[in-house]
Amino acid sequence: MNTPIRVLVVDDSDQAREGIHTILGDDPAFEFVAEGKDGAEAIALTEIWMPDLILMDIQMPVMDGLEATKRIKERFPYVKIVILTVSDDITHLFEALKKGAQGYMLKNLKPESWHEYLRAIALDEAPMTRELAHLLLNEFSRMRQPEACGDPLTGREREILTLVAKGLSNRDISQQLIISEHTVKNHLKNIMQKLHMENRVQLARYVYEQNWLG
Repeated sequence: MNTPIRVLVVDDSDQAREGIHTILGDDPAFEFVAEGKDGAEAIALTEIWMPDLILMDIQMPVMDGLEATKRIKERFPYVKIVILTVSDDITHLFEALKKGAQGYMLKNLKPESWHEYLRAIALDEAPMTRELAHLLLNEFSRMRQPEACGDPLTGREREILTLVAKGLSNRDISQQLIISEHTVKNHLKNIMQKLHMENRVQLARYVYEQNWLG
């Protein structure tokens, strides 16, 4: 990256915001432009600072992070939003995705995980974490989904999607299928356009809905 990722941090906890600065502050890939304490401030600060990435807490006063995410994505669809939470409640995860979030991170993840994941989110290359894949798989195994209508994807696209759902990165997929990483990226762009989806977590959810993992 030639320019740093401009980050807005939104959390009602002073300690949490300070912790995020501690984790990412020494990484030149990130530049903190502003911070807010609730969802309403998040919307106002997004309009002022036009950040590349927003790290958004869920539970906040005035307006929670999920509602703020929905409103921000409606007005500023370019911005990437990662929901931060202490809870691994699958309901929160699905709700965040429906509101338009690109990512979902537990606050207790190891600091080194933050750097790699958030860089990948900003570059549209974030792989599904294996923990997240496990949560989704368990949830869709429990739920009975109706059979989906026609599948618009090719065999190769289905193959790539299945690997995405297993938590593989673009590089991992390219090595396993013996194709270039650039080809994998282009396949994923085509798949997202066909399915009208925006990120890898939504794609993984589609795989589970289709029951392609057995």
